[in-house]
This record gives sequence, structure tokens and C-alpha cells, in this order.
Amino acid sequence: GSGYRQKFSTHATWMLFRSQKERCSWARSIWFSKATPKYAFVSWLASRNRLSTMDRIVQWDPGADTTCVLCKRDLESRNHLFFKCSFSSQLWEQLTKGILAGDYTNVWSSIFEIISDEGMERKKRFCLCYALQIAVHTLWRERNRIKHEEKPTPIAAIIKMVDKSIRNKLSIMRSKRVKGWE
Repeated sequence: GSGYRQKFSTHATWMLFRSQKERCSWARSIWFSKATPKYAFVSWLASRNRLSTMDRIVQWDPGADTTCVLCKRDLESRNHLFFKCSFSSQLWEQLTKGILAGDYTNVWSSIFEIISDEGMERKKRFCLCYALQIAVHTLWRERNRIKHEEKPTPIAAIIKMVDKSIRNKLSIMRSKRVKGWE
């Protein structure tokens, strides 16, 4: 495809074999320099719909109970768990209603449209992306804790813990004199 060349080029060879896809619009909202790796990884899995939610598990175990363990009402799916569930929507609303104001939503696809907006003010976007990551990670951990028969944590305690974690992250960035966060 690229014709004969005097020197071998690994890059040119790779580009010949590689299947090119459309660039992912939300990737920079998950993978950014000040992200916490464990939060980013779980968020990336959730964004790709690769978490083992009950709607996926039932495909290989048809007898599995598909009820959401957080609200105990609806079918557990990624979109329900993040943030349609009455339990998780409380956390999401508490974290982001002030940031998003009139743009507030708890619809997964709409959240990704909002965080992908490169025109959003930098600090606001960071706070929103970080809030999404920590909320997804925390809810996924809580879901797994309950699934493995541990005592559920009250939503008020989760909100307080997540809020404190976000504040700590911002405080660390400020104390390390990260450019723009003075």
C-alpha cells in the first residue's frame, strides 16, 4: 500500500495493518493528566459497557437475579446503575447539580456529551470529569460489596466520603502548585 522503500519503517508497517476507527470524543474526559488511575480505569470500563452488570451476566447465567442491589427495584444495567438508580442518582445530583446547573442530567449518554465539550471552562470540566470517575468507582465498589453480602453503606456516608475525596484531590493540586490551580 505504501510502495517500496529503501528502509524498513515500523510505523509505516503498523499504519498499513492497523484498522483506523473514528476518534473517540470522550477519551480525553476519562484519560487526563490529573486523573486517579483506578477511577479512570473503572470509568473507562463503564464507558465501554464492559462492567459485569446483571444485564450482561444474565446472558451467560440465565437464572441470575437481575435486580439492582442498590435500589432493589429495576434491572441492573450500566445506564441504570449510573445514574438512573434512585440510590446512585442521589450521589450524582449531590456532586454535580451545582456544577451543571441548568444542564444537569442523570442520563449516561448525555453526561458523556457534556464532559466531552472541549469549550467548557477547564476547572469546571476537570471537576465534572473527576466527579464522574469517583462516583462510578465508588458506586461500582458499593454494588460489589453488597453483591458479596456485605452490609450496605448509607448514601449519606457515601456522599460525604466522595465529596471529601474530591476536595482532597483539589487541595493536593493546589498545594503542589499545579499550574492554573493556585
